[in-house]
Amino acid sequence: MEAYAILETGGKQTLVRVGDKIEIEKIPVEAGEETVLSTVCAVSDGTTLKVGKPYVEGATVTLAVDGHKRGKKVINFKAKRRKGARRLVGHRQSLTVATVKSIA
Repeated sequence: MEAYAILETGGKQTLVRVGDKIEIEKIPVEAGEETVLSTVCAVSDGTTLKVGKPYVEGATVTLAVDGHKRGKKVINFKAKRRKGARRLVGHRQSLTVATVKSIA
């Protein structure tokens, strides 16, 4: 089994392995730069698992930022029957596309 980590960013948890390409909520890092995230909830080296309360101390994940993009549009439509009341709201989340370089 290979090493993996559970990373928390943007209020969501993501399982990552070295070499994975991930989309997370936008972080303020320019494309082409690297960043280190220390909000690691769990980390495994392939044989042992360390679980944090809430984060594992000393555990980090290094990401290489490939770029930024906008996510898929999510539509929220509400209507009250027989009243003619309608409401339509759309939302597109800003995302950061990154590659996992290392898990420590």
